[in-house]
Amino acid sequence: MLVIEGLLPLVSPKGWRRVFEQILTLGNGQIRFFGLCSIGMGLILLVILA
Repeated sequence: MLVIEGLLPLVSPKGWRRVFEQILTLGNGQIRFFGLCSIGMGLILLVILA
């Protein structure tokens, strides 16, 4: 997981910085929804690949 997360700052530091600036403008509910979607996608991938 950390390898995948490290790709964006390695390849495009300016893009990575922009993404975090946009995340800071989101409301708590939007961030929670994004986190829930990430968990769901991770679980789906885990079931498919396991």
